[in-house]
Amino acid sequence: MSDDRFDAIIVGGGIAGTVTAYLLAKEGLEVMLVERGNYAGSKNVTGGRIYSHSLEKIMPGFAQEAPVERKITREKISLMTEESNVTVEFSSTRLGEQGSDSYSVLRGVFDQWLASKAEDAGVQMVTGIRVDDLIVREGKVCGVIAGEDELEANVTILADGVNSLLAQKLGYRGELAPHQVAVGVKEIIELSAEVIDNRFNCREGEGTSWLFAGIPSAGKVGGGFLYTNKTSISLGVVSTLSELIKANKTLPQMLEDFKSHPSIEPLLKGGKMMEYSGHLVPEGGFHMVPKIIGDGVLVVGDAAGFCINLGYAVRGMDFAVGSAECAAKAVLKANKAQDFSAGFLQCYQSFLDESFVMKDLKHYRNFPHFLEETPRIFNGYPGMAADIMTDLFVVTGNPPQPMMKMMMKHVKNMGMLNIAKDGWKGVRSL
Repeated sequence: MSDDRFDAIIVGGGIAGTVTAYLLAKEGLEVMLVERGNYAGSKNVTGGRIYSHSLEKIMPGFAQEAPVERKITREKISLMTEESNVTVEFSSTRLGEQGSDSYSVLRGVFDQWLASKAEDAGVQMVTGIRVDDLIVREGKVCGVIAGEDELEANVTILADGVNSLLAQKLGYRGELAPHQVAVGVKEIIELSAEVIDNRFNCREGEGTSWLFAGIPSAGKVGGGFLYTNKTSISLGVVSTLSELIKANKTLPQMLEDFKSHPSIEPLLKGGKMMEYSGHLVPEGGFHMVPKIIGDGVLVVGDAAGFCINLGYAVRGMDFAVGSAECAAKAVLKANKAQDFSAGFLQCYQSFLDESFVMKDLKHYRNFPHFLEETPRIFNGYPGMAADIMTDLFVVTGNPPQPMMKMMMKHVKNMGMLNIAKDGWKGVRSL
């Protein structure tokens, strides 16, 4: 058994774990971060996009130094059928204002930068090591077991991702339910900066976030996504696990069909696939948050279920930073009192409740259920929107119909009561 003892040990070198470690080390605590990948970010293939407001508070002006890809100044949302694509687009300089801006990121690069900031602050980084279990004595977590090594700490932070086996071993949550998580598959496709600027109508350094509902996930709960990077695009498909087992396509096939869609294929012309990856995504929102506080232990980031898909925006990285800040504040308070009991660490919950993390999760707590219970969003409304647009824009020489009559034909096919009910439920859930 090692004689090493730390003030805090963090398991997981993603955003939540690294930011927690950075904040604690900055205040003089002895901190070790254990990452099973060969480097921070090597196992993380999320999205992605980071909303800057949370990290801006901790590292003001971070985007001037960090290896972010493009500032997102153009938002697109599409309803897609096999042959059509109806898109709502929003572009504004307000999307790029400091403090409320967001950036596309490649996590393998971005997480390494965060890890270097943590090391500069004094964090002892250990990579290529898997934490197999936790040291538990009389119900108190006292450290980690990694291979033959046992490392002890006053407090252990679990930041080991959505499928946190360590939280499961503690009994803080059971097996993930199929409706609580989605499976995503993604490609990084290399294109020149000039090509990306031209194809996506972007200024230099600026980029596009584009979300799709409908055919990308085979009409099931889920969708497609596209983010522009400096010299590549991130393109992928996500489907809720409970819906994926009902689909008549595999997820890789959904991605191939998405790539060959008439609206997407021209955007990829001449591109070279640089990376292919898959991962789990927490989808349950507030209702999937497990127990996150125990004697000598806290749970942060995706491991705590702090992620939400709103259809028009997917948020997880800013929740990771926010929960890391709350966890660090709780540990610093506990360290000052030298009390790492579950009772004292309840201040973590108080800090979370006061932060945007729990406020946002609680506010949108019913939205994941709304998506699950409203399949028309994925297998009905894309077709209705395409039919309406077809009648508006396809000129055949036939006698015209009054626009209201033409539109109402498609609305009635969907069912006016269904549309009213879905609209009411959707507005209430938001």
